[in-house]
Amino acid sequence: MDLPDRVRTSCARVADQARHVRIDDAALDALARTLGADGLPARVDDAQFTSLGDVDTDIAFAFVMNAVNFGSGWFPVVRKRDGMSGAVTMGANLRDAWERDGVWSPSDLVALDVDIVARTFGQDVDGPAGDLMALFAIALHDLGRLVLDRYDGAYERLIDASGGSAARLAELLTDMPLYGDVAVHHDEHVAFYKRAQLTPAALANTVGVAFDDLDRLTIFADNLVPHVLRVEGVLRYDESLATRIDAEELLPHGSAEEVEIRACGVTACERLAAQLGTRPALLDFVLWNRGQQRRYKAVPRHRTRCPYY
Repeated sequence: MDLPDRVRTSCARVADQARHVRIDDAALDALARTLGADGLPARVDDAQFTSLGDVDTDIAFAFVMNAVNFGSGWFPVVRKRDGMSGAVTMGANLRDAWERDGVWSPSDLVALDVDIVARTFGQDVDGPAGDLMALFAIALHDLGRLVLDRYDGAYERLIDASGGSAARLAELLTDMPLYGDVAVHHDEHVAFYKRAQLTPAALANTVGVAFDDLDRLTIFADNLVPHVLRVEGVLRYDESLATRIDAEELLPHGSAEEVEIRACGVTACERLAAQLGTRPALLDFVLWNRGQQRRYKAVPRHRTRCPYY
């Protein structure tokens, strides 16, 4: 069983057992009709990505940005750019730093300290996002060390090692500890691997790297796509969970409620993608961009502090 199948199978099991979250089939069908009527694009622009001018730099950016593509639990307290979400702010800050100071090589990543990381992403080490910046530094060190030690310091060699398989590249990335996005529910492991799968999807979508199995990827289980599904009525939360989220209470990472939200999001999107005849990864980009709209931002989403999303 490859990595994406481990995700969809374990998430489906959670969805069947879930006590705090359920999938509303009628609302799912209605959303499928709406999305189908709107028409799904062949590709979706990534709000975190703007080309830096050449393919090699764009490939490096895709790897580095996705190494730190987490922190949504801290985003209410991070310093953001006007009109930008936390995730888009981080991407813009990294891009501007590279344009100003030069691209970080894998050797540079290993040498970064948390002060440089915090300045790059526009935060303070001693501020409310200090813990997040420390995790960013660890994630960047891990990426640099992986590429240096196993792929001769070249991202292209890491891509080549995938043999043109997005699922295989995702598997290779899980050798880094902070890519080990696996939880436990009812004593059974539940795989998500959000950033491991997002990296090849981003490379394909924004840089044009060719993979022959993009349809194998699931959605990238975070807190925004399930939130869009909740606002659309597809995901239904029990009263206690809904009250806690609406009160902007942090959910503990690995709690039954948090795992069920992510797993039911994956399973609902598998069904949506099948109805729409599209790839789950493309559906994820569509729903994530949809979540930038005001009506979704007006409702609190679940927040969890962890290095996975």
